[in-house]
Amino acid sequence: MSTTPSLRVALIAGASLALLAGCGNSSDSDSDGKNAGGSSSSSKVTVVASTNVYGDITEQIGGDKVDVTSIISDPDQDPHSYEASTHNQLALSKAKVVIENGGGYDDFVDRMLKSSDNSGAELINAVKVSGKTAPEGEELNEHVWYDFPTVSKLADRIAAALGKADSANADTFTKNAEAFKKKLTALETKEADIKKAHEGEGVGITEPVPLYLTEAAGLENKTPEEFSEAIEEGDDVSPKTLQETLKLYSDKEVKALVYNEQTSGPQTEKVKKAAEDAGISVVPVTETLPEGKDYIGWMTSNVDALAAALNK
Repeated sequence: MSTTPSLRVALIAGASLALLAGCGNSSDSDSDGKNAGGSSSSSKVTVVASTNVYGDITEQIGGDKVDVTSIISDPDQDPHSYEASTHNQLALSKAKVVIENGGGYDDFVDRMLKSSDNSGAELINAVKVSGKTAPEGEELNEHVWYDFPTVSKLADRIAAALGKADSANADTFTKNAEAFKKKLTALETKEADIKKAHEGEGVGITEPVPLYLTEAAGLENKTPEEFSEAIEEGDDVSPKTLQETLKLYSDKEVKALVYNEQTSGPQTEKVKKAAEDAGISVVPVTETLPEGKDYIGWMTSNVDALAAALNK
C-alpha cells in the first residue's frame, strides 16, 4: 500500500547497518541449503527474492543453474511483522538478480539493496511487471502473486534476467518458463470452471490477499472494505463494521470465507467463528509458501479448496 505497506517491517528507511545487526531473528532459507549470506557456486546465478513465493518461481525456471535466497521463507512467520537482518543485506550485496513484489509490500528490499551498494543487480518488481495500477480513489491490491496472468508475465521476465546473467543457459531458462506457464494455464482453466458454476456468488475475506483469485473465479467480495483495510493496516475494526461483517455469516450472504492464516487476530477469529457457526466453509490462504509446497502445488490447493467450499 502507498501509506502503510501490507508487509510491515521493522527496518525503516535510512536504517544503518548497525541497526540491522540488532535484528537477530530472520527467515533466511538456510534450511534449503541456500546460505542467506549469498555463498554459492560461481557457476550459478545468485538470486535474492523478497519471499519464498518468488524464490520458488525462480527455482522452477532456473533449476540447478540458480542459487536462490528467499528473505522471508518461514510459513509460520507473519510477514506483517518481519524484521530484516544483516544476512539478508549480505545476500543482496552479492545478488545478480533481485525479485521484489513492489507496490509497497516489501519496500525493505529497495532500502537494503541501496545500502548494499550493489548497483549491478537486475531488479524485478512484480507489480511493475503486472502493469496494474490502483483504481481511481482506491489503493492497489499489491498481492499480485495470486493473479496468474501476472505470474505468467513474471516468469518471462525472470527467464530473461537469468538468460542475461547466464547466456549459455538462456534457452533452458526460456523452455523452463514455458513449461511453468503451461501449469499456470491449467490453473486459469480451474478458475474459469468455478466462474462458470458460481459467477456472482458472494464470498468473505479477512484481507485483500486472495482477491485476484476470487475475482478471476467470478465471485463477489461481500466484506465491508473498512473491515479488510483495517485488518491489513493492523488497525482496530470499528464495532459497527465488525457487526456488519459478522452479519454476512449469520445471514448466510456468503458461500465461503477466504481467511488469511498468517495475520489472524481477535477480530478475524470472531469472523472465522461466525462462519463456522453458520456452517460456512473457511478456505485458509497464506502469503508465503506452506512447507513442502511449490508455487503450482500451493495455488492448485487454494483453487481446489475454493471450488470445494462453493460446491458444498
